[in-house]
Parts: sequence; structure tokens; C-alpha cells
Amino acid sequence: MSGRVTAVLGPTNTGKTHYAIERMLGHRTGMIGLPLRLLAREVYDRIVAMRGPSVVALVTGEERIVPERTQYWVCTTEAMPDNMGVDFLALDEIQLCGDPERGHVFTDRLLNARGLHETLLLGSETMKGAIAALVDRVQFTRRERFSNLTYSGSKKTSRMPPRSAIVGFSVDNVYAIAELLRRQKGGCAVVMGALSPRTRNAQVAMYQNGDVDYLVATDAIGMGLNLDIDHVAFSSTVKFDGRRMRSLFPYEIGQIAGRAGRYKTDGTFGVTGEARPFEEGVVEAVENHRFAPLDRLQWRNSKLEFGTTDWLIASLEMQPQHERLTRGREADDLRALKTLTAMPEVIDRVTSPKDVRLLWDVCRIPDFRSISEMEHATLLARIFEFLQTGKGVPGDWLARQVERIDRVHGDIDAISRRLAFIRTWTYVAQRKGWVEDELHWREETRAVEDRLSDALHSALTQRFVDRRTSVLLRRLKQKETLVAEVNDKGEVTVEGEFAGRLDGFRFQQDGTSSPDEAKMLARAAYEALKPEFSLRADRFYNAPDTEMDFTEQGGLMWGTTAVGKLVKSDDPLKPSVQAFVDDEAGADVAEKVTRRLQHFIDRKVAALFEPLLSMSRDEGVTGLARGFAFRLVEGMGILPREDVANEVKDLDQEARGLLRKHGVRFGQYTIFQTQLLKPAPTRLRLVLASLFDGLDDFPESPPPGLVTIPNVETVDRTAYIRAGYRPAGARAIRIDMLERLADLLRSQDSRGGFEANPDMLSITGMTLEQFSDLMQGLGYEAEKGEREKAKAAPAPQVKPEGEAINPIPEEQSVVAEETEASASEGPEMEVFYTFKWVPRARNRASRREAGEGEGRGNQGGKRRSEGNRRNDGEQRRGGKPGNKGKGAPKGGQKFEARPPKKEKPMDPDSPFAILASLKDKK
Repeated sequence: MSGRVTAVLGPTNTGKTHYAIERMLGHRTGMIGLPLRLLAREVYDRIVAMRGPSVVALVTGEERIVPERTQYWVCTTEAMPDNMGVDFLALDEIQLCGDPERGHVFTDRLLNARGLHETLLLGSETMKGAIAALVDRVQFTRRERFSNLTYSGSKKTSRMPPRSAIVGFSVDNVYAIAELLRRQKGGCAVVMGALSPRTRNAQVAMYQNGDVDYLVATDAIGMGLNLDIDHVAFSSTVKFDGRRMRSLFPYEIGQIAGRAGRYKTDGTFGVTGEARPFEEGVVEAVENHRFAPLDRLQWRNSKLEFGTTDWLIASLEMQPQHERLTRGREADDLRALKTLTAMPEVIDRVTSPKDVRLLWDVCRIPDFRSISEMEHATLLARIFEFLQTGKGVPGDWLARQVERIDRVHGDIDAISRRLAFIRTWTYVAQRKGWVEDELHWREETRAVEDRLSDALHSALTQRFVDRRTSVLLRRLKQKETLVAEVNDKGEVTVEGEFAGRLDGFRFQQDGTSSPDEAKMLARAAYEALKPEFSLRADRFYNAPDTEMDFTEQGGLMWGTTAVGKLVKSDDPLKPSVQAFVDDEAGADVAEKVTRRLQHFIDRKVAALFEPLLSMSRDEGVTGLARGFAFRLVEGMGILPREDVANEVKDLDQEARGLLRKHGVRFGQYTIFQTQLLKPAPTRLRLVLASLFDGLDDFPESPPPGLVTIPNVETVDRTAYIRAGYRPAGARAIRIDMLERLADLLRSQDSRGGFEANPDMLSITGMTLEQFSDLMQGLGYEAEKGEREKAKAAPAPQVKPEGEAINPIPEEQSVVAEETEASASEGPEMEVFYTFKWVPRARNRASRREAGEGEGRGNQGGKRRSEGNRRNDGEQRRGGKPGNKGKGAPKGGQKFEARPPKKEKPMDPDSPFAILASLKDKK
């Protein structure tokens, strides 16, 4: 017994589903079959809102909500219960009878599902001929589309209008489009058929609420999902249908494109990306909703034989008897059945029609995981084994499976896989008698699915939605004033979203924004920062110098924030400054920051170079002393003696006394002010000198307290001098310690040779080998030798009062034997060095050309001996400075003879003048 059958046909946006809901609620009981779990949930929520949850049931593969007083059933087409005897029955999207994979299910409902009083078949007009041929006494009603649908051609994704949906036909394609929209448009919602209803609803809510203006979806949106879409863009015109890649049929394009325009709002459709524009015939068909009719519907026999597995397979493969029907492709459940019947461990258990029916029910578990046919079949075999016991799947075994899945961390793909896995157990838990404690496992699997759905929604949102951009774009579109704030950490927020950071007096904008959004963010942020710039400038101007510092590369810091840098000027001791201030902060702020930085560096130079500046301002320093003082100022307190040898000779004792009052020390190797060798002045001297020389990379100041540091070939010798060190061999020695060493060397016989004493090694902190290299770097010749090590005299034995000296103890006898043994092997030897002074060139330019025994040029034993001669006829003088000359060498080269003492007095600072005076006193 069945009532009236009506086919309500027409394009999308004709209100067919809404009409069916209204008709169903006009009956006492009713059922509606829908193509998607997502759509079933949407319709269920709408009916619950109108009639309450106590009378509405939801039945899908993975979800079953059935109140005791159910009147209305909302189901997916595959899950519709048989023989319910409801007054009203509706089948939505009936054109899916032509789908190669699922079509046989819709065809079966078309032929066999009926309401007692009324049946509605909802779908496309392409089904009219097939329905008329297969359904008796059917009435047809055409519904016209409420709005117009127009083709708009091809558009770039970056130029996609708001309220658009972009359709992709693979997960990778959907994700790629979503990522592009996040970068260019602030993000999008993602809708796919594989999403759980909870995830899908959360994503759709973002789009419907206006949090995002774009939707990226698979062709699932063509199945009746009601969304406020103005434009549908196809990113591809081909799809994989489960067997092969093929072009979209015109009616499929029309079904998807028809989602554009809701109720009386017109919509548009087109292509984007690399999709080829639609042909004119396809466009005309979609705009006018005229498609070729479906002549053949997919069919599979629903009257199955359960006597044996062979009978069951044969009945499933039976050919249809009507010309309008064709046997569809082999479905997943039939392939699973064939695979299981080929397993001996399974087929041996199938001994009755009851077992065959149970095996078929197990084979109908969808392959949500989509891993491989064999893995899916193995899982089905295990479930079948459990079910044959009559107790269902054991709770402890199922608990372990669910526990492995119940993890919400991971990326989108990982969470999606877990969500697919839990759908299998949700499906199993919904089958009556398949699990122990059905109520518990239905709730538990649903709770796990909900947690994973929320995690997936969060992951999708985090990856594909830039909330800051979407909020700003929405505010801008609504022409609202953007509210920006700055917290005490300098973090700038616009409309509550992080926009960047205030670094000193510069706004460092967040780099994740698109170009258009970046301009908008900057404009809003600077509006909020105007008063903050003024407040910071006042605080900075009144801050003490202790809060500021300079870096070794010439930067100027306020705490940990860079606020400026040093700039070269005409005077190395009076550098200029450049403040780091944004133009938007205003000229007043920039001028105040610049003035404060200049005050800081001027006071820093005055404090650290006070001895030098005091000497330059002392009017009592006159004549040659004043000229030499200016040379010291140019050298920032340090002058190698060889560079100013002539000037030093010209200074009399009075002039030197004037300079010594200002801490100037006339050393054998360096003229320097002792106070300027401290770490702080040294650090500033390196910065100021490097800045004045225009270096790109400033040398760093050595760590304080080191007597020697490595002599690196790539570091200029001048940098070592400015740092207070003199290169000599493989290392550079601090100039004040070098002068202390020179004081010790004056008492040695430099002509005859001498050995290093412990005081020399102690001053330098070197081993004998290192000291040898240092001495060669200073112009000495080092001759290595080896000799027998002197033995220490044994301590005398003292006889205690009243006691006799005992014989030698056994231990001492052993030591004596070992000593005799070692003596038989040979005496213990030690290494020593003899140092002699090597004459050096007098002329400064020639010394530099020859390397002067300093720096890297005279390392590795390559010191020039007295016998070496230069090709340019350079004059040489014999002996150490102050010693008597040896006369002219062979070859006729002219040497400078030592002048008589009476005609030209010896340099009073010379170590040999001091020695001569000591001899005279003796």
C-alpha cells in the first residue's frame, strides 16, 4: 500500500528540500533520505528547532539518535530503515541514481521506498524520463529557480570577490587553494565530504558569520548544502571518479555552480587558476538549467540469496531486466565479500545462511580509512570472528583500538586519519548487538569523534585562517575605525590582533601580512603609536647615561633596544649620531632622541678620554711637547715608538716632563697614556677609530685581563695597536707588559746571548716555546739547545738528639736502585734557548717593508740576520739600539756610524744610556 508519488524536479535554489520538510511536518510520521551525512545533520537540526529533539531521529552510518517517541526520521539514503510504514517519505538528490558508486542505493530507494500517504522524489529534471518509465502513477512538479545564474569567465584567485566558493576535486588541491587564500585574503573555511558534521558545521559557521569571506570545498557543496554563496569558481574541470580522470559532465557543473545565489540573490560561476574556461554550450546549459536526460540508472539486485556465499555473490551480480537500468560497477562491499570468501580462516566459519547474512553485514562496513583492500578485509575478518561468538566485539579489545585513536595532537593529515579510523568504530557501535555495552561505546566513540572534530577544526583554522587579517578586512569593509593599542612590552595590537612590536622608536611590523593588509595595519598602528612615541621620547631624554651604551660596531643602545648609531665626523673624538626614529613619529621626537644620544656619546668620550683631552687643553704644554701631544691625540693615546722616533729624539727632558705629568710613558716600543689602556677606553677607541677609518666591520675589543692574544693574519696590525697590543710572532702582547719585559731585557747581554729567566716567563704567562716565538717577533734570534738537566742536591740527614742514625730504609734502597737504573739509561736532558739581538733597519719605511721582525712577516724562524742584505741598498746599523756599530759590511753598502757621545748625547730613555750611567758610577 502506498500513497501519492510526486517528483519535484528543478535546478538548485528552488526550495525543494525546504518544501519536503514542510510536507513531512504536515504528516503524523515521516522520513527523508539525504545524500550526505552533513546534509542530514543540517536538516535534523532544522526540524529539531521546529519540533524539539524528542520526536526527531537521526540515523546515519556513524550516528544514531532515536528517541522513544520518534515521529520523523532524518537519514542518509544508505541508512534509511526498511519497512518503517511512515506516512510521508522523501528522497533528496534523486539524480544520484546515475552515480557509478552509490547510484544503485538511490535506484533501490526510488523503486522500493514509499510513504503510506505521500512520497516525494526531489532532484534534477534530468531524471524525469527515467522516473516516468520506472515509477507507476507518478506526478511531476517543476520548480523554477528563485535567482539567476550567470557565467563570469575566469578570475585569478587573488581577485576573487567576497562570498565566493572555490571548488577543488582533491584534498591536495583544496589545501593549496586554502593556503593561497590565507596569504592573500586572510583565510577561508574548508568543507569536504570526509569531514565530520561537527567539523563541517564549525567551518561553515566561520563563513556564514563573516569571519572569513571565502570557502574552499569539494563537490560536496553541490549536494544541497545551504550556504550564502555569491560566486562559485571551479579550480579544475576534471575529476577522478574512482576509476579514472574524466571531464565534468554539464549536469555536475550545474549542480555545483547552482550553489551560487540563495533565494532571490543572483549568483555567478566561473573558473580560476589553471582551469580552462567552459565551452559556450556548457555555459548555456548551466545558465538555462537544460541538461541531457539520464537514460540509464545504476542498479543492483536488492533481493539477495543468503544460502551460501556463492549464491549471495551471484545474486549481487544479477543483471537488471529493465532497459532503463544497468548494473553498476563493483562496489566496495562486494569486493570485500569476494576477498573474505577467498580467506580459508573466514570461509571455514561460514556454515549457515545466518553466517552468510552476518558476513554480508560486516562487508558493508564502509572503508573510511581508504588504506588498502587487504587491510580493510583483514579488519572485517577480525570483526566477523568476534561477532560469530554471539558476544560482539570485546570491550577490552575495542578499548585498545579507541585509545590509540583518541589523540588530538598532530597536523591536519594526522587528525584526519584518526577521524577516519574512529568513524569505523562509530559505525560498528551503531549496529545492534555488535559490541558489548552498546550505550557506552556509542557515547564513547561519539565523544572521541567530537574531540577529533574540534581538533581538526582548530588545525584547519590555524593553518588556513589568519584571524587578524580577516578581522581587519571586515572592519575595513564596514568602514569602521580600527582600534590599536600598545602594551608595556611594546606589543602593538589592532582590533585585538597582534600587528607588530615597538622597538625603541621604530615600529617593527609583523611580516605575515599581505601587502594590502600591511598598509592597513601600519596606518592603524601608527595612529595608536603617536602618543606612545612622545611619551617614550620624554622618558628617553630624562634617562640616565647608565641605561645607555654603545656596541662594538657603533650602535647606540637604550637597554636592549637599538635607538641609533654613531656617524663619522671631521674629528674622530667628536662623532655624530643618527637616531633610529620612524618618520611617522614626527620631527620633534626625532630631534629629542638625537640630542639625547649626542649628549650621551659626548660625555662618554669626555669621561673615558679625560687624560688625553686634559693634556690637549693644558696651556702649559708648549713647543715641541705640544706638537707631540697632538700626535698622541691623533693616535688616541697610543703611538708605536718607531712611528715617532724622530719626534721623540727632538724632545728634551723638560718637554718629556710636561708630558709625563699627564701620564705619558715613553716606552722602548710604545708611547702611551697608561689610563687609556683600561678596557673601557680601549673599547671606545676601537669603535671611534674604526668609524673614522670608514671600516665596514669593526674589530672587537680583546677580553680584559689577557697579557697575550692570538696574532690573526686577517686582522690589521693597526687594530692590535689600538687595542693596546703589539704583534710579535704568533701572538700579540699587551704594550704595558711588553715594557715590563723590556726592563728585564736591558740587564741581559744581548750581544753575547742570554737565556729566559722565570721572571720573563711569568710576565708573559708563556711556555718557553711560546716565549721563544715572541722574542723572535720582537727582533731577537733564538737558538735552541739541549743539555743535561741539573740534579737537585739531596737534603742532608739530621740526627735527632739522643738517637743514632739508622741504616738506609728499604724504601730508600729501592729509590736508589731506580736512580742507578735510570742513570744507566742516560742522563735526563732539558731544552733551552739562547737569545741574541738581531740588528734591524733604521729607516722606518724600510723596516715596514722588511716586516721589522714584528707581526706575521717574521714568523717561523724567518727573522733577518745580520748577514742578510736588501737589494735596494738599504742602510743597516749594527747592534742593538745604543750599542757601538761594527763598521761597514761587505759589498760597499753604507752603514750609519754611532756618533761620538760628546757631539750628540745618547737618548736618556735608551736602556743602554742607563747601563752606561751605572758603569760610570761604579
